[in-house]
Amino acid sequence: MPQPDQKTDSHWILLFLCWLLASGSALASLFFSQVMEFAPCVLCWYQRVCLFPLVIILPMGLFPFDRGVVKYALPLALAGWLTALYHTLLYAKIIPENLQPCTKGISCTEEYIALFGFLTIPILSLLSFSGIIALLLILKRKTST
Repeated sequence: MPQPDQKTDSHWILLFLCWLLASGSALASLFFSQVMEFAPCVLCWYQRVCLFPLVIILPMGLFPFDRGVVKYALPLALAGWLTALYHTLLYAKIIPENLQPCTKGISCTEEYIALFGFLTIPILSLLSFSGIIALLLILKRKTST
C-alpha cells in the first residue's frame, strides 16, 4: 500500500488552515453585521471584498492540492491587509479623520466592540489577514523548494 507523501500532507494542512481562518473570519464578519446588527463601514466592505473570495478560492486548491492557488489568494489577502491596516490606523487616530473615506453613513471609527479592552473589529481583521498571509507565504516557500 503506498504511503501518503508527508510533504504534500503538510502543504495541504497549511492551505486548509488558511481556508479555516478565512472562513471563520467571513462568518464572524457576517455575525457582526447580521446577528449583532453592526452596520459595516466603507472600509469594512472593502475588506469583505478581499476576504469573501478567499473562502471560495482556497478550497479550490485543496481538491486536488494545487500550490498555484497561492498566486490567486495572496494578492487578495495583501489588499485586505493593507485596507485593514489603514482602517486600524484610522481607528487608532494615527491617521487624521479628514482622510477618512467614510464621510456619509457609518463612521470608520465607530466603536462596536473591544474584546479584552483592545481587540476591535479593525484589529481582528488585520490579525486575520496577517494570519492568512503568513500561512500563504509559508506554503509558497515550502512548495517552491
